[in-house]
Amino acid sequence: MDLQDIKTVIVTGSGSGMGQACAERFLAEGWSVIGVDARPQEAVPGFHPLTCDITDEAALSAALDGIEAAGAVSALVNAAGIFPTSNLEDFTPELYRRIFDVNVLGSHNVARQARQRMAQGGTMLMFASIDAYAVSRNQLLYSASKAAVLSLVRSLAVELAPLGITVNAVAPGWVETAGTLAGGRIAEAVKQVPLGRAAQPAEIADWAWKFCAAPGYVTGETLCISGGIVVR
Repeated sequence: MDLQDIKTVIVTGSGSGMGQACAERFLAEGWSVIGVDARPQEAVPGFHPLTCDITDEAALSAALDGIEAAGAVSALVNAAGIFPTSNLEDFTPELYRRIFDVNVLGSHNVARQARQRMAQGGTMLMFASIDAYAVSRNQLLYSASKAAVLSLVRSLAVELAPLGITVNAVAPGWVETAGTLAGGRIAEAVKQVPLGRAAQPAEIADWAWKFCAAPGYVTGETLCISGGIVVR
């Protein structure tokens, strides 16, 4: 394969969970992957790891400039995010800033940096959450941050359409990752899921791949991948 034919995707949160599954899926499809995560990752053929805080756009830009990946960036998969619990009584300004800095400011930062590296057209996929629609107890700030991501997607879809860039989102429900298992709520929560189980990270990655490989006429939309939670 000619190096000019290789497409490049930026995947944030690539060190674990759904982000890692997305990176693995794109690698399997022959793409070059720039994997951005707050924790160090191992480089493998086709995978270019970046240890970076997405809330610091200057650092993110410098790190991306140092990567010599094959081809211009064709896609962004922004799977990075945090979900500490919070409610009206226990939230703090510090927790608010931490959640919104990563989930909202970070989304803005990676979108701008990806756009600057897209030569002609491209696609962006943001990770929202089912909590932006069907909120969970003790996820006050997280739910609000993911609702903000939905608005960001719609705004960017309009803004970037003239450049041939599509912007969409996925809104996963319960997904079996190390983070959700550590929270201890997933076993009880999946009893309320019509399909009766949590999703696997690879299932979410399949949809991320479909959005980025052939977005077609779809932009500004959010796909709920919740096992039927939103229809109840």
